[in-house]
This record gives sequence, structure tokens and C-alpha cells, in this order.
Amino acid sequence: MKAPCVLAFFLLAITLLTPIPRGFAQDESTSRARKLVKSPKPDYPALARKISLSGTVRLEALVEPNGSVKAVEVKGGNALLAQSAQFAVREWKWAKSEHETTEILEIRFVP
Repeated sequence: MKAPCVLAFFLLAITLLTPIPRGFAQDESTSRARKLVKSPKPDYPALARKISLSGTVRLEALVEPNGSVKAVEVKGGNALLAQSAQFAVREWKWAKSEHETTEILEIRFVP
């Protein structure tokens, strides 16, 4: 009776530890690395420059089929730098596509 319990535990452990394959269809809202057409650089905030603040800002941009930015969400980074990066990304343009896409971006600020 002990052997079936051990076997059941072993099978359960294998099932839980085996990676689950992802579906083959790509979600329409995931990043597809669309080609950037226009990407003006963000302004380096004066206060950040004065205190020699540097860093990376991570953003997620929702891009419409026509290539314009619909929304920008800050995912990480210094708030002072993030605001400047967010304003710049709103002006970026991507190549046209059939669907909206989500583009993951990193902008580095170095004084």
C-alpha cells in the first residue's frame, strides 16, 4: 500500500515540475518589435543633470495600428527621469501594422 502512495507522489511531482508549453499562437497585444519610424530623444531634466542623476526607465507603450502611441505606462525607474521618458515616447511613431501592439522599451539617461 505504501508503493502506490510513493508512485502517486512521484507522478504528481513530475507533473508539477514539468514546464508547460506555451501556445503557438501569438497574442495580438504582445510586443512584436515593430520598426521605429520616429523616436525623438527625451529631454534630460535640469534637476537630474544638476545632481548627476542617471538611470534606466522601463516603459510599456500601447501602439495603434497606424503607428501612433495610444498609451504609455511606466514599469520602472526614477520618477524624475520617467516623466521625461514618458513625454518623449508619446511622440514616437512606429511602422503601420494590422493590430495594436505593446512595445517594451528601456531608455537610459546618462549625465
